[in-house]
Amino acid sequence: MEVLVDTSVWIDYFRSGEESARLDYLIDENLVITNELILAELLPLLMIRGEKSVVNLLGKIKKSRLIINWDEIVSFQVACLKSGSSGIGIPDLIIAQNAIQNNLPVYSIDKHFTFMYEASFGLKRYP
Repeated sequence: MEVLVDTSVWIDYFRSGEESARLDYLIDENLVITNELILAELLPLLMIRGEKSVVNLLGKIKKSRLIINWDEIVSFQVACLKSGSSGIGIPDLIIAQNAIQNNLPVYSIDKHFTFMYEASFGLKRYP
């Protein structure tokens, strides 16, 4: 099954962090999927650093089409606020919504996603 890899994992990967081996496996098995929002978070700094080959490689990853349902985003935000989590940003909610719409698990090391996995949105966690 393809896995939507969040920005937090990519950043860790580029720093040769703890998640490198797991992401290497997903890359080797051609199971990585991204979306335009995740790329918009990653690409600017890579471009400034002159990482053209990395930018090109990221551009070749299959993309999950983003269809933003703003009413659903508002509902997610209300649920987060009611559960005591006020720090989840709209970009993370859009990534979660995209994963749910496309029945994709999300691979993230961002603490906001940990909360959303438990918030009964129907968001699936990888691994």
